[in-house]
Amino acid sequence: MDRLSLRVTPDLIRRFDAAAADQGGRSRLLRRLMEGAAQGAFPEGPAASPEPRSCKLTVRLTEVEMALLQAEAASVGLSRTQWSVSLIRRRLEGRAQFTPPEAVALIECRRHLRRIGVNVNQIARALNTAVMEGAVLGLEMAQLDAHQLELRGWVEALGEAFEGNLAYWSEPVP
Repeated sequence: MDRLSLRVTPDLIRRFDAAAADQGGRSRLLRRLMEGAAQGAFPEGPAASPEPRSCKLTVRLTEVEMALLQAEAASVGLSRTQWSVSLIRRRLEGRAQFTPPEAVALIECRRHLRRIGVNVNQIARALNTAVMEGAVLGLEMAQLDAHQLELRGWVEALGEAFEGNLAYWSEPVP
């Protein structure tokens, strides 16, 4: 059976309860009112939305569990709900879940990698179009080696970030 939930002012609920008291209570009166409203012609609903609808999940935890959840979520900069959703999505979808600070760090890594890529392209273009000798060629090759080392470091850092993220969401907290 489906459940209907709505928020009403305290005054409205008191008045409704008074009206429902001699008609079998809230639920019975609400069902009767809904059945009366549904007797008319049923309008056609809108076409089904291609977007997946979200659903609500309610979880009951002890006070100790809630405190642990709050502390764990706060330690990574998320609310309890965001942390819980990230954990569930990681387990169900198998993809990484990034906190806001992690996302900012990854954007920064991407910016650095693009900068290095531009430099490498400029050096490669210069090496392909110019005839260089001696010290000039050595200087260009040294720059290319330095960029290669920096690029390798950023790629390794990204790999470590992804591995750490996946491990965090995959392993239970001790």
